[in-house]
Amino acid sequence: MDNRAEVREFLMSRRAKITPDQVGLPSYGNRRVPGLRRSEVATLAGLSVEYYSKLERGAICGASASVLDALASALMLNETERGHLVDLARAADGIPTSGRHRRPTSPAKPPHETLHWVLESIKDSVAFVRNDVQDIVAINELGRAFYSPVIGDGGRTPNLARFQFLDPASRDFYPDWDMFAQMCVAIIRNAAGKDPHHRGIQDLVGELSTQSETFRELWAAHDVRTHGSGTKRFNHPEVGELNLAYEELSVTAEEGLALYIYTAEPGSESHQKLQLLASWNKTQFDSAPPAGDASAAERK
Repeated sequence: MDNRAEVREFLMSRRAKITPDQVGLPSYGNRRVPGLRRSEVATLAGLSVEYYSKLERGAICGASASVLDALASALMLNETERGHLVDLARAADGIPTSGRHRRPTSPAKPPHETLHWVLESIKDSVAFVRNDVQDIVAINELGRAFYSPVIGDGGRTPNLARFQFLDPASRDFYPDWDMFAQMCVAIIRNAAGKDPHHRGIQDLVGELSTQSETFRELWAAHDVRTHGSGTKRFNHPEVGELNLAYEELSVTAEEGLALYIYTAEPGSESHQKLQLLASWNKTQFDSAPPAGDASAAERK
């Protein structure tokens, strides 16, 4: 990815989102573009117009922490956007991934065995581990039942972004499809800022940009976010609509991985449906013939 282009487009997109009224500046004259002028951002940040213009052209290498902080305040960036700006600046300085060592381009190792044990010990909630490329690399039993539309019949590693933008079934599974799409792209964009040389992210963005117009439009918006916590609606083909709370937890022992837990309010209809889904999945598993038992399959 071109870091200078990333910096330029991120700063321009943030500037376009702010009106003079929002920052207490008078609004006058004809504005050819939405948002603040470069001179107004420079004034708010306490920078010269020439220096801010240089930064917005992508020449952010060497910008001090105080300059980045002033710029973030002037552009009214939230915490995730501030972190993204710092990541872009550090990448320009040759320090990718916020000071961490550049990751190898070889395929990542699978999660260690004990992480699978942790997931399988979680019985009443959906639990899975995802990497920065949106691959589901480990998942518990209830998670396999819940994400059956994403996982499919196996083979290719299930990928949440590819399912979101390339599989028509995602529009049924995600009632709030547009919101999920915006979140997905903003999370990938944030990860790309932390490690602009990540080959897997580059390949994923290239693939989705080629095959999905919606992805291209959302990627061009330069929005960033983390997953964090909140609530989401799902429409599962077996149990119907579910309202689930989610939490994101970093897997500190393995860089680039995060643990996600989706659960329902105790006693709620969604909680009952999760229990039903777990029961349905166990029934399906118990009734399946043993591997290699062709006669059992024929009897069914």
